[in-house]
Amino acid sequence: MTPDHLMRLGLGFTAAKVLLGAVEVGVFTELSARGPLDAGALGSALGLHARSARDFFDTLVALDLLDRADGRYVNTPTTEYFLDRDKPTYIGDALTMLDARLYGFWANLTEALRTGSPQNEAAAGGDPYAGIYADPARRALFQRAMGQLSRPSIEALADRFGWEGYGSVADIGAGDGALVCHLAKRHPHLTGAAFDLPEAAAAVDAYVRAAGLRDRIRFWPGDFHDPAQALPSADVLVLGHVLHDWDLAAKRALLAKAWAALPVGGALVAFEAFPDDERRANPIALLLGLNVLIETPAGAACTIAQCRELVAEAGFRHIRAEPLAGPESMVIGVK
Repeated sequence: MTPDHLMRLGLGFTAAKVLLGAVEVGVFTELSARGPLDAGALGSALGLHARSARDFFDTLVALDLLDRADGRYVNTPTTEYFLDRDKPTYIGDALTMLDARLYGFWANLTEALRTGSPQNEAAAGGDPYAGIYADPARRALFQRAMGQLSRPSIEALADRFGWEGYGSVADIGAGDGALVCHLAKRHPHLTGAAFDLPEAAAAVDAYVRAAGLRDRIRFWPGDFHDPAQALPSADVLVLGHVLHDWDLAAKRALLAKAWAALPVGGALVAFEAFPDDERRANPIALLLGLNVLIETPAGAACTIAQCRELVAEAGFRHIRAEPLAGPESMVIGVK
């Protein structure tokens, strides 16, 4: 018996900051454009102090984030694919959001555990989403980050759901519109609606224009918490990374709105990182559940079984759950 596992977990924040710092200074983009480079050349290009460069880059090698041969550094296949800012597969905005937003809040985890209270803007009575959406730069980063975090599940959803039986889809809490645009490009018969707060309009319009889908995708402004606000009608409604942020009453109210907006035979798809029913085999989902504690006044992650039960209570039938990508799954119900 050794304490190695405990020490790896205890030092986990150091490895995380090395990765996040490398994204911030642009290590992987620089190497994609100009690599292989030695420590001096790479450090100089990034504006790093000579004292720090070699230890920093060698740590990235030890963490399997860079490779090194003959004293020159290159990206690994994974970092080349996902962390070069100039590639469409870039997920660095998601990591930047984790660093800029969540890293500091998690320093107060024990306070959240003792009080049950959020540790972000809501700790002082503010609305974190209102703050994010009011600031154009923060809003843009948040929307890009959520699109990047969702991309693997969006791609799996495009392949694993029976879209041939439906003609339209609406994404509830659409962010920048990435989900409906990807589905529309993957399935040319689909039309779509991106439903989000009015402040999201510019980002959705830009994404839709870039995808060449202005004739098939429209933005639908609204707030799904407004009792008077109906959801857009479509054959399929998608709730991606939405349910965990809200308490049980709000979850039920949103699912009731989804049921009302769908035609008979229409489908609801709710996806996120649901904890497994035994709450022991999906650590990322459970960690994200703690993040809900830190970020929301009353949100709570639900297991797959709990989500199925809520969907059934809302009136849906033929309910099933299927894995998507990584720690995420989808729960599907038919009206």
